[in-house]
Amino acid sequence: MADDSDLERTEPASQRRIEQAREKGQVPRSRELATFAVLLAAGGGLTLMGSGLMHSMSDLMRLGLQLDRSAAFDASLMMSRLQQGSQDMLVAFVPFMLVMLVAALVAPMLLSGWLFSAEALQPDFGRLNPLKGVARMLSWHSLAELVKAIAKTVLIGGVAGWVIWHQKEALMALATQPLDVGVASVGSLAASTFLTIVGSMILLVAIDVPFQLWEHSSKMKMSREELRQEAKEMEGDPQIKARIRALQREAARRRMMAEVPKADVIVTNPTHYAVALRYQDKKMSAPQVVAKGSQLVAARIRELGLEHNIPIVQTPPLARALYRHAELGEEIPAALYTAVAEVLAYVYQLRRYRSEGGNAPQAPKNLPVPPGLDPEAEAA
Repeated sequence: MADDSDLERTEPASQRRIEQAREKGQVPRSRELATFAVLLAAGGGLTLMGSGLMHSMSDLMRLGLQLDRSAAFDASLMMSRLQQGSQDMLVAFVPFMLVMLVAALVAPMLLSGWLFSAEALQPDFGRLNPLKGVARMLSWHSLAELVKAIAKTVLIGGVAGWVIWHQKEALMALATQPLDVGVASVGSLAASTFLTIVGSMILLVAIDVPFQLWEHSSKMKMSREELRQEAKEMEGDPQIKARIRALQREAARRRMMAEVPKADVIVTNPTHYAVALRYQDKKMSAPQVVAKGSQLVAARIRELGLEHNIPIVQTPPLARALYRHAELGEEIPAALYTAVAEVLAYVYQLRRYRSEGGNAPQAPKNLPVPPGLDPEAEAA
């Protein structure tokens, strides 16, 4: 049962899922909103520019119906007049067409913002499958679209009938008006009727927009298994990441162990910690930590030190302080300069003793390690 619940799409879509859907052109769309915006822009354009358009059309019609003898027998003149009339008509309607074009572009952006997806333009031959087509026809989405189409027809038809019935007296009076007055009245009645019918569509928009948002959100929902898989793809499989970190630590440990033979001295706890130090007088301003570790790593550092005859100094406070506060590959803290200098002085004496003989040097004891750098001193 738990596996079944993990496969159910009950979780909101992740941001990555939403971005991938946008790349494919899958965003909420409302045809009613786009239709309403275009028709409203057309109605507003007719209201503001209707008289100008009517005058332009009247002038073009008057010019087109005028015929003189020269135009009747000169084909080139007729073509030039036709071209000029077409240009005048285009110029007259350009502002009106631009208004509707802006409305058609802006309306979809109200829901999904600006989006251009080339992937959405690619052919999808899977949509030609008749079985899928039948399934879409019998789906809840098709049923909702059918109900919406019926409601739209009833609403617009009812509003149109009511407006025409309400203005029947004005329509009947057009027959008694002069031509110029009648044309202006027809334009005014057409514009007001058109805007009233378009205004009634706002009810459809108010219903369709939330429905489209809800439907898109439902389609985008993910199952818990999909969320887990997405997290693995984005962040990497935890097991693989752990294996990579282990390999990285192992590689770093091997590189560190390769530096142990180059050390001048190994400071130990003597069993818990081991820190290998190196100092070159003319190249380094202070001794550097070339290797450090605890427990098994410390034991391996000591083994390598014995194999390569590197002096091992047992001084627990200094070993603990170096392990805690000195970084690998970095210089030791300034507060430990004095203590480390005594250790290095002992190492140089030990080298002279091994090469020249004489009195064996004494290993340093009670080194000056600040209590604030020794973890056990801090705990005490």
